[in-house]
Amino acid sequence: MHRRILTCLTTLFLFASLQVGALAQENSSPSLTIYNHGFAVVRQKLELDLRAGVNRIRFGGATLHLEPDSVILRDLTGGRTLQILEQNYRNDPVSQALLLSLYEGKTIDFEVLRKDHVEIVKGKIIRSGYIPHGGAQEPIIEIDGKLQFFLPGQPLFPALGDDTILKPTLNWLLRTDKPGTSEGGVSYVTGGMSWEAAYNLVVNAKAGKSNHPADAGESVDLVGWVTMNNETGQNFDDARIKLMAGDVNKLAPSRRYEYAQKARAVAMMDAAAPEAVVTEKTFDEFHLYTLEHSATLHDHETKQVEFVQAGNVNSQRIYVYEGFDKDRYPYYGGDANQDASYGSMANSKVWVMQQFKNSKENGLGIPLPKGRVRFYRRDEDGQLEFTGENEIDHTPSDETIRLYTGNAFDIVGDRRRVDIHVDSRNKSIDESFEITLHNHKKQAVKVQVVERLYRWVNWKIVDQTSDYHKRDAQTIEFPVNVAADGQQTVRYTVHYSW
Repeated sequence: MHRRILTCLTTLFLFASLQVGALAQENSSPSLTIYNHGFAVVRQKLELDLRAGVNRIRFGGATLHLEPDSVILRDLTGGRTLQILEQNYRNDPVSQALLLSLYEGKTIDFEVLRKDHVEIVKGKIIRSGYIPHGGAQEPIIEIDGKLQFFLPGQPLFPALGDDTILKPTLNWLLRTDKPGTSEGGVSYVTGGMSWEAAYNLVVNAKAGKSNHPADAGESVDLVGWVTMNNETGQNFDDARIKLMAGDVNKLAPSRRYEYAQKARAVAMMDAAAPEAVVTEKTFDEFHLYTLEHSATLHDHETKQVEFVQAGNVNSQRIYVYEGFDKDRYPYYGGDANQDASYGSMANSKVWVMQQFKNSKENGLGIPLPKGRVRFYRRDEDGQLEFTGENEIDHTPSDETIRLYTGNAFDIVGDRRRVDIHVDSRNKSIDESFEITLHNHKKQAVKVQVVERLYRWVNWKIVDQTSDYHKRDAQTIEFPVNVAADGQQTVRYTVHYSW
């Protein structure tokens, strides 16, 4: 019975389509440019059989999240003029809830499954529960003069409404100056599609076993993946796919028309495929990655493609100790030069950072899109163990990437303020700190000790036990070598004046 109902609905839909006008036929694979901000540009070629004058055309390949004011329809042969007199976009495909709403106030049959047989029950639809564009309420059905807030069974609809559709549709009232068959192209911006990059870095088992603190180099293998998500309500078969990386400005829905004007140039890009698995090129202020092979993206599908692979990438593991405990002063609004206790609290955690350069000499040298980076280390038994993760921003070639991956287990920092002298009359403060690093590893380590000079903009280091370098206007850094199973102490005094 259900198969007969479905066949009837399909037949009625095709009949209704013929009454509206010609159905635009897709005659080639679609082309997609997917942005990493949750939207895409779709380009499809259409076969149009037109008569001179005004034509009614239906295009059933639209998505659920199409932006109507971004649509561009062109004659690709250049032999005729196409003028859209009117465009109507429908994204309320037929569903049980929609059909219930079309029969509100009417009585239909419901198929109810009893223990050993199927029974037909008649019910009047008082309220369908359907809310356009998402959401739902409880339906109200009247049976034998009584109301119930649920469907008694499977509804059996007598016919499909004349204005219902089976999938998102664009209807055009189109005028042309010449009759005949024409190849057209439709392009539009749609939501519901996104992509993101992810990277796996694997460090071999022998890395980091030197007893010399200067030997910080590690050889890593890097694999980059692209993950594409399709939530558009439309399948794209054998699509030619490009991925746009960069911070493209996307306007709010109330300003879509202005954005659509800016998107037209992107929608009309050439869709030719390159020769490599994934190739990259500069496009305007962004970077464009093109998949060589066509791929099918089904609705509600997540697809992954490997886009970069590099071996023996030189990387450095860096230990950083920033003893000032920012968490103890999250919303400090007072005068640091008047509060003697400010900055006296310290933490003991030493950060582990991984650093590598994105250059050709280092086996990379291509713009890397924003994405998550996972670090693994191969144990002596060959097993991969996860050692941390973080996220990189869009990174051009020849830039250095430094990522925090966690805290060291066997390296501990201790920061103490050992002296402070406040001279209110001369508007100055002298403050002394002692930083001790304890290394419980069997290898020597090098730790960057970072100190924030937070009290005032005018400062001077008047005494120190180790050399330092100035990182910015209020930050200094001491490079400290700590022997295996040893400790090392740094002391310094800073003079503030205002």
